[in-house]
Amino acid sequence: MNGKINRMTLATTRRKTKHSFTLSPDSLAFLREARRRLKARSDSETLDWLLKEAIVAQKRKEVDAAVKAYYDSASDQELSEQRDWAQGTSAGMWAGQQE
Repeated sequence: MNGKINRMTLATTRRKTKHSFTLSPDSLAFLREARRRLKARSDSETLDWLLKEAIVAQKRKEVDAAVKAYYDSASDQELSEQRDWAQGTSAGMWAGQQE
């Protein structure tokens, strides 16, 4: 199993690139506090986690905006059909069960 872990670590390392950043004291304090809170092994790991969270939040906003745009542009007939369909389905359908 140790060999598998080493291969996984090497694969992860190969996908990353090294960069250098200059941070303000406030940003550095935030990063260090986040590292402590997340129990991360390094500032780099912490920054990577924070950036991934920001990416997820941005994608969520984009999806929400697309859904809002769809419903804002849908006709009353389309919305009525969707409402009728939703009322005709059971909650168990979404869990793979029928009531």
